[in-house]
Amino acid sequence: MTKKTAIITGSYGDIGHAIAKQFVANGINIALIGRDIKKLKHQKDKLLKINNSDIEILEVDITNSDNLIDSIQSIIKLWGRIDVLINNAGVTKDNIILRMTSQDWDDVINTNLKAAFVASKTVSKQMIRQKAGCIINISSIVGQIGNKGQSNYVASKAGMDGLTKTLSKELGARGINVNSIAPGYIETNMTKNLNENIKNELLNKIPLNRFGKPNEVASLINFLISDEASYITGQIINLDGGMVTQ
Repeated sequence: MTKKTAIITGSYGDIGHAIAKQFVANGINIALIGRDIKKLKHQKDKLLKINNSDIEILEVDITNSDNLIDSIQSIIKLWGRIDVLINNAGVTKDNIILRMTSQDWDDVINTNLKAAFVASKTVSKQMIRQKAGCIINISSIVGQIGNKGQSNYVASKAGMDGLTKTLSKELGARGINVNSIAPGYIETNMTKNLNENIKNELLNKIPLNRFGKPNEVASLINFLISDEASYITGQIINLDGGMVTQ
């Protein structure tokens, strides 16, 4: 994997950083996209201690499609190829539908879903020329089961899963694999701050009786971008401790 290149959106969150750490440890050159340049610089400094991969950082508001396209194209020009795109960026603006504003709806859909569409479209042109590539969307189990007070977030994640299935059919013949990972409850700053009653209530719904870890998401991604997973595409892979079963 030492010659691979990857773009990660939403890179400095718990899951994004875990993905970046494993990529760098495997010698993959990475481009980190996020809105906060200070966080990106801090993240780059930490990653450089792991391995001396080429790490590029780009301060981008991914809801600005033109800026997102320009940033991805600059990375393609720099490296000459893109092997992996991780659509990981996501926001929540929760409320019941009677109180949810149109702005809250648009902000979540534009960040979580539209940006994934724009990024996927941009890299797919290069991947088609290469006749190879992997696109992985970080979805959520709530896209399958719903969740009160999150109609915008749930719709965005369900949309990502639909996008995954469609792109896998459109791009598969060109050697491009497209999959979704749908995490359940993962140990992040958000879950760490839950009170014990809510935490125990959630754990009771998970057969493995624990939250997942960001590095477990990253490990699954490392498998999906490897040659061993070359026959896997169009799949929504739940990483939820058995919480959702078909």
